[in-house]
Amino acid sequence: MNNVKPKAAYGSVTISIHWLMLVLIATTCALMELKSVAPRGSELRVNMALLHYLLGLVIFVLAWPRLFIRFTGVTPPITPPPPVWQEMLAKAMHLFLYAYMISLPVLGYLALSAAGKPVHLFLFDLPFLIEPDKALAKQMKDLHETGATIAYFLIGMHALAALYHHYKVRDDTLRRMLPKRFRT
Repeated sequence: MNNVKPKAAYGSVTISIHWLMLVLIATTCALMELKSVAPRGSELRVNMALLHYLLGLVIFVLAWPRLFIRFTGVTPPITPPPPVWQEMLAKAMHLFLYAYMISLPVLGYLALSAAGKPVHLFLFDLPFLIEPDKALAKQMKDLHETGATIAYFLIGMHALAALYHHYKVRDDTLRRMLPKRFRT
């Protein structure tokens, strides 16, 4: 007989990466939404764009260990268990979010490469992924921006679902992803 009690929450690494990704994604979005406050060509605007690119790359890099942990680790059960349709919807939502954490930085990098704009990473420039092509750069930029808009919606739905489960259903969906000191 197995008397091992299932974990009630995610591990500290998973929780840390989850909330770090939220901060990185929110900062990346804010940089692009707020860049219009700086005049075109100004040092502030250029630096906001560069930080957007850098944080996009960090998001891309962190998405991979996050995916690895997600698919090799144990997902703590929700107590009380939700209906099967909600579990399936949650899995689909998570797959879409992971897809966006990977595809948006790639589309952004492709857009910059096609535009012939170098991406500075600290002391060196990243290589271009494709040859410069203005029409392709515009298409990639449009895809990146459309994807970002869809990602805003998905992230909002993810957050609303967590709050719905916490305040309306009163299950432990949200508490499983909170650091130990906030799980009361």
